[in-house]
Amino acid sequence: MTGGILAGLLAGALWGLVFVVPRMLPVGPGAYSSVDLTAGRFAAYGVVAAAVMLLGRRNRRLPTMRQAWAALFMSVLGFTAYYLLLVLAIRDAGTEVPTLIIGTIPVWVMLLGKPHGLRWAALVPGLALTLAGLLLMMGSTHAAGDASATQFWRGVVLAAASLVCWTVFAIVNSAWLKRHPEVNATDWANWLGVATGLGAVLMWLVAGSDAGVLMVREDRTLFIVLCVLAGFGSTWLATIFWNIASQRLSASLCGQLIVSETIFALLYSFVWDGRWPTAAQLIACVLFTLGILASIRAHR
Repeated sequence: MTGGILAGLLAGALWGLVFVVPRMLPVGPGAYSSVDLTAGRFAAYGVVAAAVMLLGRRNRRLPTMRQAWAALFMSVLGFTAYYLLLVLAIRDAGTEVPTLIIGTIPVWVMLLGKPHGLRWAALVPGLALTLAGLLLMMGSTHAAGDASATQFWRGVVLAAASLVCWTVFAIVNSAWLKRHPEVNATDWANWLGVATGLGAVLMWLVAGSDAGVLMVREDRTLFIVLCVLAGFGSTWLATIFWNIASQRLSASLCGQLIVSETIFALLYSFVWDGRWPTAAQLIACVLFTLGILASIRAHR
């Protein structure tokens, strides 16, 4: 169980990085599009996954047709659609509000994926602490910048849609892995990566910026570096850690561990902004952490 918890926390730390990547590059008219960032990240993920499959041991498994379709379906839910909607949400509403909305994923996964033998009363302390942390953080965070009300609320809706995609992915992915214990976590991450990479390239060909325009931009090197880092660390490696956690832990406990993504995302955001969190934000992070610990205790 300890290994699964550590794997889930490491996945959250790596996932948290993708919340600040859209702020490191100009996004919008005359700059990179949301499709460019999404496709670049997941194309890099696909290349890493394909390379690992080609250079790995000779008995590396290839998916059956049904497994390939499952990987394609879940790659859209948990990767392409989720991150594209999130990038659009961050563009419209800033970093903190979408981060907090995505931070409610543990609540939804817990409610929808509770083990049959686990009493609701045992979940109340962790759930209450998690909700208290989220509400406190929401209360201490304000919509940033000069965004209009329409733009801001559009970002909120996009973030909510992103939340739905990942919540469904977390539950379906966990259930699928438990039904197929013969599938290695690394193999599954690679299959998801190849499916996601192919989908990302197709999406960029249909809706991305012109390649010639991207290649003459002065910040193209930074764009490539960020896409590679996000594709390898925040996607391929994080997916392996998450698959390990999904195989070893219940869906509801995995849901609580997703809180770490919110904590790390906010931490990275504060570092990028060059400011300290307020006292209320620090207390909210403590409540998040206490919620995780209470949930771990409830699942033992």
